[in-house]
Amino acid sequence: MKKVFKLIDLDCANCAAKVENAIAKLDGVTKVTVSFMTQKMTLEADDDKFDEVVEQAVKLAKKVDPDMEIVLK
Repeated sequence: MKKVFKLIDLDCANCAAKVENAIAKLDGVTKVTVSFMTQKMTLEADDDKFDEVVEQAVKLAKKVDPDMEIVLK
């Protein structure tokens, strides 16, 4: 499954790279891109684990960049 999420308050391109690298290491993630310019994250993960992966990605992103928020709507 592939889904695009809007990001709020992503500070810089370096932060985007850190978030992307951290999320890419999660179990079940097949591909992730975090764009500072568009303030969006594209996440591809196994269909059966997708919701769990998104939940883990949100927690991990908050640790890497506490000011950033991933919009799940």
